[in-house]
Amino acid sequence: MTSEIRKLPTGFGRLWTAQTVSSLGDGVTHAALPLLALTLTRDPMALAVVSAAGTLPWLLFGVLGGALVDRWDRRSTMWIADTARAVLLAIPAAAAVLDVLSIPLLAAVAFLLGIGGLFFDTAATAYLPDLLGRDPSLLERANSRLRGAQTAASGFAGPPAGSALLALGRAVPLLADAVSFAVSALLVRSLPAAPRPPVPEARESLLRQARAGASYVFRERLLLGLALRPAVGNIAFLAVETVLALFAHDRLGIDAFGFGLLLTAEATGGLLGAGIASFLGRRLGTGAALTCTATVEGLAILLLAAAPNPYVAGLALAVCGAGMGATMVLGPSLRQAIVPAHLMGRVASTSRMLSMCAAPFGAFLGGWLATTYDVRTPLYTAAGLLLAMTAVTSTMTSNRRVEAALRAAAPAGDPERAESRAGSGHAPDGPAVACARER
Repeated sequence: MTSEIRKLPTGFGRLWTAQTVSSLGDGVTHAALPLLALTLTRDPMALAVVSAAGTLPWLLFGVLGGALVDRWDRRSTMWIADTARAVLLAIPAAAAVLDVLSIPLLAAVAFLLGIGGLFFDTAATAYLPDLLGRDPSLLERANSRLRGAQTAASGFAGPPAGSALLALGRAVPLLADAVSFAVSALLVRSLPAAPRPPVPEARESLLRQARAGASYVFRERLLLGLALRPAVGNIAFLAVETVLALFAHDRLGIDAFGFGLLLTAEATGGLLGAGIASFLGRRLGTGAALTCTATVEGLAILLLAAAPNPYVAGLALAVCGAGMGATMVLGPSLRQAIVPAHLMGRVASTSRMLSMCAAPFGAFLGGWLATTYDVRTPLYTAAGLLLAMTAVTSTMTSNRRVEAALRAAAPAGDPERAESRAGSGHAPDGPAVACARER
């Protein structure tokens, strides 16, 4: 039976439900945590500390976390991480009830939640290809559903729910998120166990294993291209995000409500992009589709920079969101299909760490350009970065490279799967070729 008519396994439904519930809780906390901090201080630096604390684990422990995930059972890592996050959120909830909540406590909680997210997200990324037999078509369908649900839950439903729950009491949104983590942990605990992949370098130190995973990404042009796009993209998008509210207010005359509608337009585009990602991959081939979506993102930001009114700006953000949504389905699906199971955690965490490290540079760049030149300058610069990145990486993630990697990653003795993968135009990184030889 070919992958085109295969059904997603029952276990995926439980994983999808778990991540959707957890994303809803994340959206609640994403809105409530800064608002909670605002009830304690008006100091912008203190508020920034709370916001930045959640991203620090990826910068400090990203690659090491991936190495640990490759050593541990992925399903156990996920449910233990969510259980720990549920228990952790009870601490600030109790502090809020007792009126002893503080900025240092919120920052510490955000940091520890970030560690839990690092382990859960990396383990989930590594577990999914095992659950789906590393089938590229199934991976695209699964990632499309996961991405769409995540956008709807954390982008649409979660933030307004967090604001509404906060009105009922400072502890309420924290307890709601704790419940979401507990439900997710129970669902993940019921998932089928996946065989632990043998780690050839099991006797090596954790640091050497982490270094091996990072070098695997940088060694192959296809994987490097897949990692560079979100990294450079984060520089560009953070430059835009830093000045977007100011641009909307000063240049487009948009009030606070209108700004919320702009962000909603972007999220709506993201849902559409996630939904059509598989179609684009089939029609164009994954490599060509990734180049097209990256080009669309750059042109959309260029249109945003030149937007004469809110309607054009909303359209530009919706188109950009669609490109991002499709990219965030196609890229990870390709990586999951070609990277060896014993390296999946380290490759995923290395790629994620690169994008997280790039984000602060984008924020600084956007602020500096707006201060030194004009508020539109960061938008034009971001568009230029995105289009330049697309030109540089287009040959690194071409259909030819993708097809070669997918053929190499196909299970030995399964010519039908190899032919199916190559014909679909789906393939990840060059390392996939080396990876298949290792197996």
